Amino acid sequence: QVWQIRLDMHLLNHDGNITDAASIAGIVALCHFRRPDVSVQGEEVTVYTPEERDPVPLSIHHMPICVSFAFFHQGTYLLVDPTEREERVMDGLLVIAMNKHHEICTIQSSGVVMLLQDQILRCSKITAVKVAEITELIQKALENDQKARKEGGKFGFAESIPNQRITAFKMESAAVDTNDVEEQAGEIIAKADPPSEVFASPVLHTPGTAQIGEGIESWGDLEESEKEEGAEEEGESEAAAFECEKVETEDTSTLRETKSEPIVLSDSEEEEVVILEPEELPRKTR
Repeated sequence: QVWQIRLDMHLLNHDGNITDAASIAGIVALCHFRRPDVSVQGEEVTVYTPEERDPVPLSIHHMPICVSFAFFHQGTYLLVDPTEREERVMDGLLVIAMNKHHEICTIQSSGVVMLLQDQILRCSKITAVKVAEITELIQKALENDQKARKEGGKFGFAESIPNQRITAFKMESAAVDTNDVEEQAGEIIAKADPPSEVFASPVLHTPGTAQIGEGIESWGDLEESEKEEGAEEEGESEAAAFECEKVETEDTSTLRETKSEPIVLSDSEEEEVVILEPEELPRKTR
């Protein structure tokens, strides 16, 4: 029998480079996790509750940490830990996962940039430095958490709430002086370059409803266009009604011609000819 562990990550918000953040969060969660203690006697397996025995940590031999590199201008510029805006304009992305023993676990490249051997070696050297720093921070955080648990102090989520550590994009309130706003605005307008063309009043090529935007002009009176559309729809309905009346007239004349002449039915086996009037025909035949 083995333990099956599943790690779920829920993304609240981010400002880029979610791969590195997810790898750090995942490895820390696994290192911080404790499973129930068990004992095996023959074929009998006993799983102890946390009250009976202290849970034991997982056997994690190394911590693979991801480090992302963004490339710009076909690899001319290299950037570590790109933000969300930088990811929008980057040409390519290289993700290297490595542990503190300089062992590469995985390499993933994406984008339209072609990387050279020297560029990949340079990124691997930077990754080794970053992984050593991040691993040291993780180990210190785990040691402080274990120490706080032994001393009976606050730890985990409860310890983060008073210090506002879990609140993202938080800014302290600051007073804004609005006394010289008009003077500053006047200075900015005076220093600004004048526009190429100055219009005293709005220019409308035709009266009616218009839309503001590049390359869009007024298309005339909206009411008149609606009237024209209504007239067209009315004309189409009249034409359709005329066609329907014409079809009904043709069907009526055909029916009248049919009623005026008797229908002759022939029986090929007995060679008899039967003449029936329209009133004597079955309803389905009519």
